[in-house]
Amino acid sequence: MREVINSAVKTAMREKDKLRLSTLRLINAAIKDRDIAARSEGNMDGVSDDDILGLLAKMIKQRNDSATAYKDANRPELEAQERNEIKIIEEFLPKQLSDAEVEAAVAKTIADLGADSIRDMGKVMGALKGAYSGQMDFGKAGATVKALLG
Repeated sequence: MREVINSAVKTAMREKDKLRLSTLRLINAAIKDRDIAARSEGNMDGVSDDDILGLLAKMIKQRNDSATAYKDANRPELEAQERNEIKIIEEFLPKQLSDAEVEAAVAKTIADLGADSIRDMGKVMGALKGAYSGQMDFGKAGATVKALLG
């Protein structure tokens, strides 16, 4: 993951794509920040690719929230910038599952774990996060789990 992002930084520098370069640098800074935190906890290898995927998903959520706030504040230029950053970050995430695929994955996970009540929601969500990190919106998946278990 790191090599892919670093090579994208070099390409953006050669192409003089300022927005792409600044977004990629934000990603690298966030990864380095997580690496430092991991080292302070004794993990000298830094963060894994799965952690990076989670970080990218979090960055997208933050930008979606900002874009919504800018839209409500009637600031279309700032909203557009946030949306463009989202597109760049999404390039590094695996293909997102459709709603039908998410529902099928949730149903399969519930069946595999033998979950039968809402008390098993944490176990199901943990399994989903382990298997589908970066591929689905876990907020929406949580609502699906709740609907299927409840």
